[in-house]
Amino acid sequence: MNDFDFLFGSWDVANRRLTELFAGSTTWEEFPGHAVIRPVLAGQGNIDEIHFPTKDFRGVTLRLHNPETGQWSLSWADSTTGGLLPPVTGGFTGGRGDFYGDDTHEGRPVRVHFIWSDITENSARWTQRFSADGGQTWETNWTMDLTRTGA
Repeated sequence: MNDFDFLFGSWDVANRRLTELFAGSTTWEEFPGHAVIRPVLAGQGNIDEIHFPTKDFRGVTLRLHNPETGQWSLSWADSTTGGLLPPVTGGFTGGRGDFYGDDTHEGRPVRVHFIWSDITENSARWTQRFSADGGQTWETNWTMDLTRTGA
């Protein structure tokens, strides 16, 4: 239940997002973010809000731990759509978190994979990958490098 405790607090976030998905693109856009993460439900979950000031939008992630399965579900919503995306589920092994789910991209079904890695007291990395072929091949399309702030 304490897998995400490392994340509590304030973070500067260096975002790197692929500009075009499933097209063989190697063009990335980079932009800053700032996130604040806090526990909810007496530690059984947590919530973060991230602001992307140069993109003029915000996002929120709700992470909930299922005590029966030991798995986490992670759900994302942002101010551009106002809707909650389907969750990804999974857990941590050996200091790395892997979470999988199903979604769509531009009307096309995709398998989603979130990875939490390189976790220290003051830094962490989140990676998002999509697969359009049921998990046979993956395309990394967004990374976030988090650095803890004092605020």
